[in-house]
Amino acid sequence: MQKTLLDAQALFTENLKESGKANATVIAYSKDIEQLVTFVAKKGKADIDEVTSDDIDEFKALLNKQRYTGKSISRKINSIKAFFRFLISKGMISSNPAEIISHPKYEQSPPRVLSKIEYRALRDACRGDARMSAVVEVLLQTGMRISELAALQMGDVDFERNIIVIQAQNSRGARKVPLNVAAKTSVTEYLQVRPRAREKTVFLTKTCRPFLVRNIRTAIDRYFRLAGIKGSKVNDLRHTFIVEQLKAGTPLVYVSQLVGHKRITTTEKYLKLIEAPEMEPNIQIEEL
Repeated sequence: MQKTLLDAQALFTENLKESGKANATVIAYSKDIEQLVTFVAKKGKADIDEVTSDDIDEFKALLNKQRYTGKSISRKINSIKAFFRFLISKGMISSNPAEIISHPKYEQSPPRVLSKIEYRALRDACRGDARMSAVVEVLLQTGMRISELAALQMGDVDFERNIIVIQAQNSRGARKVPLNVAAKTSVTEYLQVRPRAREKTVFLTKTCRPFLVRNIRTAIDRYFRLAGIKGSKVNDLRHTFIVEQLKAGTPLVYVSQLVGHKRITTTEKYLKLIEAPEMEPNIQIEEL
């Protein structure tokens, strides 16, 4: 029996989950394919072998007309290409209509890096909230991802050896990062007021539930506003850590390992944001 596009979309989504892809990636790719399926369905096409390169090009043109950014369209093209490669690998189709589809040209904005004045202002805004002060400091001093911070367990923080173990997550392997004085102090102060609970997750809500990624993001966005920092996002703390490390002369390969980049070329992109290195490996982002 011929598989429909809806059947194929479900199989593709399940494969992404089984492959250990990040939850955000699974959702994004699935939504992208859902958009394509909806588009071709309006043209009366429902089976996987009915989609042509012209259909995908028309879909791309529609996205452009709907004022999607070049970056967003390019990501959707990546999703579509991955979808049809999956169908080919499973023998569900014999030719790949997405193979000849080109990506739109767009200028990628450089990573946003906080200035010293900005990250000092953010710290000041958080000072009355021990939990958020610790969240910001850990992100700023370790460069870990917000999802990694949300998953951090009490046993992952070694105060004696001054190390944080970031456990394997999705397709990423485990790694260790230094726990410097600023991060250690902020976490220690938070643990003194942390709710007493059996829950082993480090950062908790007042009701003793894990502090979820979306709630951490919302809280940090609030403190960005209170600090008067415009146009900044949670990931900018990670960007700031990477740039500060490279500016201090920390070896590129080591920085790449610290932040868990799969490819060193990802870390290399930050080099253009650096002015003059001061050659201070493993720098601690300075306090006031």
